[in-house]
Amino acid sequence: MNIQTDLTSGAAVRVKVNVAPGETRNLLVPLGISTPDQQPLGLEVSDGHLSLTTEGNTGQRVGLIRPAPDATAVTLDYRFGCHPSQYPESLFRAHDSRFSRVAADLLQATEKAVRNAGQEAVAKVVAAVHARFVYGHPEVRFNDGLDEIPYLACGVTEGSCVDINTYLVACLRAAGIEAGYVTGYFFPAEKSGTCVDMHCWVVSRFNGVVQEWDIAHHLKLGKSPVVAGLNPKPGCRVALFHSMGLSFKKLGVSDTKLLAEPVWVGDDGLMSRVGGDGLTIQMTEGFMHQPFARQS
Repeated sequence: MNIQTDLTSGAAVRVKVNVAPGETRNLLVPLGISTPDQQPLGLEVSDGHLSLTTEGNTGQRVGLIRPAPDATAVTLDYRFGCHPSQYPESLFRAHDSRFSRVAADLLQATEKAVRNAGQEAVAKVVAAVHARFVYGHPEVRFNDGLDEIPYLACGVTEGSCVDINTYLVACLRAAGIEAGYVTGYFFPAEKSGTCVDMHCWVVSRFNGVVQEWDIAHHLKLGKSPVVAGLNPKPGCRVALFHSMGLSFKKLGVSDTKLLAEPVWVGDDGLMSRVGGDGLTIQMTEGFMHQPFARQS
């Protein structure tokens, strides 16, 4: 089964997953989401059978791929068009999850910080989150083992794009600002259309104004203050999925963090990343073309 519509323009991304002999698990894969820059046009799968299932909290459709019996790799070919659209409404809807539940002291501090801020409330929250993080990949994340997002009251915390944006979405929502978490691939300008893993960013909507935020890239580049827009670090990105705290009941998966890269799912519901040498990601068409390289 392949998912295809119009294949006339836009961008193409190829994801290749190596398959070990005797592999019995399925691959869970995102299908792409609509944004003001892109429309997912199709997904073609080689050396695997694609079926569809649904994420329970957001209603997003996802692919479930069973590798062919003799496959040494499964290849996913995504197509994206440049047809402007809107972010899905479900992106901005909060649902109860340990990845989005806000601690009481964080809620109180955020509400106080943005009181009477008006339209500047979004920028104030973003600046406050930016001041709380240094970019990195800690062995223990700031919210590991917790049932809610804690208040980072002082000092700085090491965090990746995942950690920073988990906190940013929680703070924006605590301030009464609609916000959502987007996952996808970012292809740096200097990498000739390749990347090694997923990236994520945040979309806010306040008084009808939609803005995108990438604090992690500002931190990596040493840029301050944080300004709204995609690709503060030059490159291209495509959006694949949204939200945190995902559930796939038919697969026995409940309140998992996110979905971006393909992940293996066993019959017991256990999920494991591919990563490392088992995964290659390449933008085969549209690299550094607009709107995928948009910077504002």
